[in-house]
Amino acid sequence: MSHHVLLLGGHGKVAQLLTPLLLKRSWTVTSVIRAQEQVPTIKKLGASQNGKLNVLVRSLEDVKSTDDAKKVIEDAGREGEKGVDYVVWSAGAGGKGGPERTYAIDRDAAIHFIRAAASTPSITKFLMVSYLASRKAKPAWWSEEEWKAAQHVNNEVLPTYYKAKIAADEELYRVSRKSETLVGINLRPGTLTLEPAGKVELGRTKGSGGDVSRETVAVVADELLAREGVRNGWIDLLDGAEGVREAVERVVREGVDAAEGDPVYDE
Repeated sequence: MSHHVLLLGGHGKVAQLLTPLLLKRSWTVTSVIRAQEQVPTIKKLGASQNGKLNVLVRSLEDVKSTDDAKKVIEDAGREGEKGVDYVVWSAGAGGKGGPERTYAIDRDAAIHFIRAAASTPSITKFLMVSYLASRKAKPAWWSEEEWKAAQHVNNEVLPTYYKAKIAADEELYRVSRKSETLVGINLRPGTLTLEPAGKVELGRTKGSGGDVSRETVAVVADELLAREGVRNGWIDLLDGAEGVREAVERVVREGVDAAEGDPVYDE
């Protein structure tokens, strides 16, 4: 079955690695980027691919409401033969522009798109790329040492980013759990590297830190989007020893949800 994926933050490294994987499935991808000068880079990703690639130039910083987000979704829908049915959030301020810009994009715009997707019945999956330490409570499978390391990152190294991302992560969890149509997939990688894609530790990771290649994140995201039966949940990701397809099948089969132990899980 063909799908139309709205890829938000299309110029990012993970998004550029994900785009050809989705096109290889003969899916349509509408890649949202912020600047006209980025268009040639994205269009090259569609060369000799089975699927159709559209490029939409929009500033996510200008998305100030759910209606603004719905407008982007509608504009993307007009670009394809069918409307958008999957959304991928791989966008972010990247630490540029100060705290206000981080909150405007990583928190506010993300939340607007989550709500817009939930109110669009044709959209059935929303995959958000977050990060491994984005949580408020220590999960049972992490040691005290691992939890302290996560808290150090969240409270001392990246406090603004943490506050923005956890707000968006929680909103996706709440909204998708209540929705009859939208599955919310929160993919939570560790420290991103430029290594080739490899095997993984997926679902609940033993540690709060560790590396994973950007290419692996893209491969896992592609598999999660293509896999039937994926449920709402948080899925943590590090480099590991299990094949990607096998890991995704296990996580789906077992209904793994790394949100367990966090306050949002018990709401």
